[in-house]
Amino acid sequence: MATVTPLRRTTAPSLDPIMALVAADLNQVNSVILARMQSDVPLIPELAGHLIAGGGKRMRPMLTLACARLLDYQGTRHHKLAACVEFIHTATLLHDDVVDGSGLRRGRRTANIIWGNPASVLVGDFLFSRSFELMVEDGSLRVLKILSNASAVIAEGEVNQLTAQRRIETSEARYLDIIGAKTAALFAAACRIAAVVAERDEACEEALDAYGRNLGIAFQLVDDAIDYASDGATMGKDAGDDFRDGKVTLPVILAHARADETGRRFWRDAIEGRRTSDADLAYANELLVASGAIADTLTRARHYGQRAIDALGPMPASKAKAALVEAVEFAVARAY
Repeated sequence: MATVTPLRRTTAPSLDPIMALVAADLNQVNSVILARMQSDVPLIPELAGHLIAGGGKRMRPMLTLACARLLDYQGTRHHKLAACVEFIHTATLLHDDVVDGSGLRRGRRTANIIWGNPASVLVGDFLFSRSFELMVEDGSLRVLKILSNASAVIAEGEVNQLTAQRRIETSEARYLDIIGAKTAALFAAACRIAAVVAERDEACEEALDAYGRNLGIAFQLVDDAIDYASDGATMGKDAGDDFRDGKVTLPVILAHARADETGRRFWRDAIEGRRTSDADLAYANELLVASGAIADTLTRARHYGQRAIDALGPMPASKAKAALVEAVEFAVARAY
């Protein structure tokens, strides 16, 4: 196993370099998104536009564009494919918010709260369909295989998470399986397809897949760590949503494993839905900090972040490589 060097930076990491790198390409992607979310049924563009215009940074399509730039790809196929990635992501958000009963997304009311669950599910289905149209138009069976597989894996991850909900006995291994599927799979696919359009070999595909996959895991670990101390401005959702929903994330798994009998009883009651008040959330935070569960979760995030950076090791130095490295560092630094 390669030696993992700690992430070091003298200034706060930012997404500015990757955003500047892909700005022109992202304008083209946004044009595709705007055109393809249109429909003769007015509710579809209205609801889809609410979420797509809701302040997201377009992280996943930006990764497709930046990886294409890393490989010096000169064509335009990646514009439609990056839009495809964003449609898959947006569709999963619409479905997730219905499943979770979420009221906030990026600090705004969720589509299911405004238009209702049936409309959100059906528009999510519409966006999935649009994503597959874009895959077919690209004409590459390899791209179709990568993105369709990612879509299936994401759905499996969401079902796995649903069946693990309110089960305090959920293992760390199962948790990693869940986030590897529901979050990291699309990060990995978004990066990997750039190697396909740039006509690079399997080794290059695998390197970009490893970069995206490890970045996705690090990204989700940080989200799960800061859920307990977040607010609508920081996370775009209410503090403690995972706690009240009975989601067993790594901080909870670690805190439960390290607790005494009283602490274990609290965690079981909380995850099973019997201790969900603001005072309970405050007590949960105390247990998480005292047990070192939050700190250790963030340490794991840094480890996966470094693995993402290491995956780019064989790539020559460039602005694109530096921007992709800093994107990892930004993802991890959100917790600080």
